[in-house]
Amino acid sequence: MNSEILAGLDFFERDKGIKREVLLEAINNAVLAAARKAVGPAKDLRVDIDPKSGEMKVYAKLIVVEKVENKHDEIKFDLAKKFKNDVQLGEELEVPVTPRDFGRIAAQTAKQAMMQRIRQAEKEMIYDEFKDRAGEIVSGTVRRFERLDVVVDLGKFEAVMPNKERVQTEDYNVGDRIRAYVVAVQNGARGPEIIISRSHPNFVRRLFETEVSEIADHTVEIKGIAREAGHRTKIAVWSANEKVDPVGACVGMRGARVKNIVRELNNEKVDIIRWSADTKEFVLEALKPARVKSVTLDDSKKNILIKVDEDQLSLAIGKRGQNARLTSRLTGWDINIEQDKSVIEDFNERVGKAAKTLADALSIEQAVAVSLVKGGLSTLETLAEVEPQDIADTVGVSLEKATEIQTAAKRASGSLASTQ
Repeated sequence: MNSEILAGLDFFERDKGIKREVLLEAINNAVLAAARKAVGPAKDLRVDIDPKSGEMKVYAKLIVVEKVENKHDEIKFDLAKKFKNDVQLGEELEVPVTPRDFGRIAAQTAKQAMMQRIRQAEKEMIYDEFKDRAGEIVSGTVRRFERLDVVVDLGKFEAVMPNKERVQTEDYNVGDRIRAYVVAVQNGARGPEIIISRSHPNFVRRLFETEVSEIADHTVEIKGIAREAGHRTKIAVWSANEKVDPVGACVGMRGARVKNIVRELNNEKVDIIRWSADTKEFVLEALKPARVKSVTLDDSKKNILIKVDEDQLSLAIGKRGQNARLTSRLTGWDINIEQDKSVIEDFNERVGKAAKTLADALSIEQAVAVSLVKGGLSTLETLAEVEPQDIADTVGVSLEKATEIQTAAKRASGSLASTQ
């Protein structure tokens, strides 16, 4: 074994943490295979490697005979006596059978075996170090791109962030320093693979656990997270300690804690919600700042009907339905949000009643009466006092027809006054 390989053993033992004995075993097995090819099918072939000098010798166990018939298994008695003076016929004797020029072949084989074992050992080290780290946050540097996947250098090892685990609103460049969540460590056919993510909801969970001491010590508990990575996250928190405000603890003094998290998420919006065992109360909290008029729960279908005023509808639903969608994921209930039409229905009912009264009193069509009411001319007295042109403009009829309506209104209001 040459000095280069010996130096390699020292280097990989010192810098890579791979034991010298492990590499020597791999080299020994490889050199033994090479020796079998060079020597032939000898019985009990053995390779001896001096760990200090690197010298390699090949030994075989041969049977001492008077006449050799199988050179791979037998040795002549006269030759055997050179290795052992008191050797006996039929005795099994281990003798050196190192082939000529075997040193060069062995050195090349040893180098290949060592590099192969190093690669295998590194894979084993990756798996051993990371197999229990799934669910943690790691830091690394963007090293390269493989199609749409991002390869991140974690120091001794590399991790892969698949395209589906990326935040689509984020751009990554080679050399960028990023933090990510370890989704899984897979020991596949090509060796261990560390899968990381920045879009996983648990990435936000781990950031809060790191930033908020009350979550780390379990004073505050995260009850649920719903996330659309790059856009918005809703996180529900709760504390068994009545003296602790779970939302305030997560926000921090002057918002310092949540600002740090939002900064790490590249300004993704984060809604921190107070969790409640009361589904109705929980949903109302999750939909804030939208003001809700009514909540109807269907326990059998886990469906909730939310009604809001018209000016609150877009706020409650959110951009492209995002607020309603995240609330549904967070609560585990199907959320349906509708405009509360009770006020409109009440208004229309009152308009209808007033219009019918005018239509009956003036003998006019219901549609004309509705137009009068909606135009503010809802009583006989008002119609009797306004100018005919005002009636014509409101209803969209001729001045002659408007005059007839006013005359009828005067007559009807006069009759009404005489009966009182």
